[in-house]
Amino acid sequence: MAQRTTTRPGADPRRRALRHRRLLGAAFALPALLLLGALVAYPVVFSVVRSLFDASGDRFVGADNYVEMARDPATLTALRNSAVWVVVAPVLLTGLGLLLAVLTERVRWATAFKLVLFLPMAVSFLAAGIVFRLAYEQDPDRGVLNAVVVGVHDVFVEPAPYPTARAREGLGLTGSQADGYTSGELRPGAVAVLPFVGVAPGAVPAAAGPARAPDAVPGALTGTVYLDFTPGAGGRPGRVDPAEKGLPGVTVEAVRDGAAVASARTAADGSFRLDGLTEGTYRLRVPAAVFAAGYGGVDWLGPALITPAVIGAYLWVWTGFSMVLIGAGLAALPRDVLEAARVDGASERQVFRRITVPLLAPVLTVVFVTLVINVMKVFDLVYVIAPGPVQEEANVLATRMWLVSFGGGNDQGLGSALSVLLLLLVVPAMVLNIRRFRKGGDS
Repeated sequence: MAQRTTTRPGADPRRRALRHRRLLGAAFALPALLLLGALVAYPVVFSVVRSLFDASGDRFVGADNYVEMARDPATLTALRNSAVWVVVAPVLLTGLGLLLAVLTERVRWATAFKLVLFLPMAVSFLAAGIVFRLAYEQDPDRGVLNAVVVGVHDVFVEPAPYPTARAREGLGLTGSQADGYTSGELRPGAVAVLPFVGVAPGAVPAAAGPARAPDAVPGALTGTVYLDFTPGAGGRPGRVDPAEKGLPGVTVEAVRDGAAVASARTAADGSFRLDGLTEGTYRLRVPAAVFAAGYGGVDWLGPALITPAVIGAYLWVWTGFSMVLIGAGLAALPRDVLEAARVDGASERQVFRRITVPLLAPVLTVVFVTLVINVMKVFDLVYVIAPGPVQEEANVLATRMWLVSFGGGNDQGLGSALSVLLLLLVVPAMVLNIRRFRKGGDS
C-alpha cells in the first residue's frame, strides 16, 4: 500500500503571506530607490565616467585629469586647506560642544543659553557668510572685529594726532611724513612759525583754538604749529591769519648735533615753548610719530588669515549643533556613577576626565565624524567670505571643483575628477559613521 504524502496545513498560505509582505515592502521602497538612484547613484556614475574625458567631453583621456589634478598648484592648495579644515574644525567644535554642554548643566538659564547658541543653525551659510564678510572688513568704521581690535590697541598705544598732515612747502620746513620735518637753524630767543596743511577737518580737535604766535622769550625757543588754511581761500601762506586754527598735541623737539635736547607739546592754540637752552644754534623737529598712519587693525581677509577667518565663521554656525548633541548624551549618563565618584572623593576634574568623557565617547565620536563629513563639503562660507584676490588661497576641494567646472574654468572633466576625489575622501568617514550607528542599534 503506497504511503500518502501529507502537507502541513497552512504552509502554502504562510509562504503566500511572506511573499505578499515582501512585494508590499518592495513596492513601498521602489519610489525611494528610484529617487536615490536618480539623485545619488546616477550622478556618481556619470561623474566617474565624465572624469575620463577632456573638457569638451568628446575625447577619452583616461587618467589624464587625475594626473593634471595632482600637478595643479591650485588644487594642491585646496587639498591642503581641506586637510586643515578636517583637522581643526571638528576638533574645536567637539571640544567647544563638550565644554559648553558641561557648563550649561550648572546654570539655571541653560535652556535660554542653548537656544541662543543654536540660533545660528537657523541661518543659511550664505547669510552667515555675508555677516562675517562685513565683520571681517579691514576698515574699522565698517568691520566690527577691527573696530574692537583698533579700540583696544589705541588704549595702550596713543595714535598719531595728524596722520595726513604735511608741511607747507617752501616755508622753512624740510623732510617728509616718514622722516619728520626739520626747520632751519635758530638761536634761543627766536620765534618759529611751523605751517602745516593736509589735515582733514574731522582730525582737528574740537578744543583747538585760533592759532597764535607767542612772544619771544630770552633763552628759549617759542613758536606755533598751525593749520595754514583759511576757509574761503583767504589768508597768506606761511603767516598766522585770524581764521586759522592751531594744532594742539604736536610734539616739537629742539635738536642739536643730531640729538634732541628738549621737547614740548603744543597747546590748544598751537603754541609751544622750549626752555633751558644754552647758547648756540638749534633746529626744531616735528618727529615722524606725529604723522604715522593709524593702526588699521588685522587683515582678516588677507592671504595669511583667510582660512582661519572662514573656520571661525563655521564655528559660530555649528557650535550650537555640537553642544546640543553632546548635551543630549550628557543628560543620558547614569547619575549614580557620577555621584558615587564624588562620594569617593573624586574632584570635578577627575569626574570629568575619567568618567564623563569615557562614557560620552560614543556620542563624541558620532559628533566628530559627522562634522568631518560636513567640513569636507563646505562651500558657501568659503565662496562668500573670501574676496576674489585671495579666493585661491582660501579654496577647499568643493569650491575648487565648482570654479573649475562652472566658475570660469569650463573644464568639467577636471571638475568631475575633483568630485570623485572628494567622494573618495568622504566615503570612509561615512562608512565609519554608519557602522557606529549600527553598533549602537544592536546594543
